[in-house]
Amino acid sequence: AYLNKRHRREHPEHDVLASRMENYELAFRMQAEVPSVVDLSGETKQTLSDYGLDEPETRTFGKQCLMARRLVEKGVRFVQIFSGGWDSHDYLQRGHAARIKSVDKPIATLISDLKQRGMLDETLVIWTGEFGRTPDNNHRGGVYAIGRGHNVDAMTMLMAGGGVKKGTIVGATDEIGASAVEHKHPIRDLHVTLLHLLGLDDNKLTYFHGGRFKQLSQFGGEVIKEVIA
Repeated sequence: AYLNKRHRREHPEHDVLASRMENYELAFRMQAEVPSVVDLSGETKQTLSDYGLDEPETRTFGKQCLMARRLVEKGVRFVQIFSGGWDSHDYLQRGHAARIKSVDKPIATLISDLKQRGMLDETLVIWTGEFGRTPDNNHRGGVYAIGRGHNVDAMTMLMAGGGVKKGTIVGATDEIGASAVEHKHPIRDLHVTLLHLLGLDDNKLTYFHGGRFKQLSQFGGEVIKEVIA
């Protein structure tokens, strides 16, 4: 670090090199923090149990949720965790029942834990996928499987904390869950809403590409006002 600072003083014109040094130093600081973040020995037995680490069905995703909380506590600004196995083209009831059980308790605990620690108001939690499931049996391989296909016409997501209005439901599907029929929003409206919750204006936050300035939402969008506290 000393040699890097000395080099920057003697060669202030080397902006690219200075930027690379800063990136290396940031990478080192991040790695130096990792051991304390992944060490769960300081967590109480009650906390580990609340996240489901003492149950085989919830242990994997529960640990992810607990790690997410610890990363946020350390000041990490973006954390992504993942739950797989939801692509139930076959055996929907068996597959989804197990997946729901694996995430329900950990998600609830993460939100309540963030709230208890006074962190939820400044942490935006988003639980979502990329599409919904069709209401009919999925036609696959020439036979009807007891599953569901991909549905781009209706999906559900959950948001909590970070300026989101509590207990609010926005939109609805038809009676069989095939299509959204109320308060329909394209995905760019979601992007604009997330930027708004982060204190950013999609109309002003642009980048230059292909000879013109572009918005992160590509074509602009509307803030979903119903979810704003």
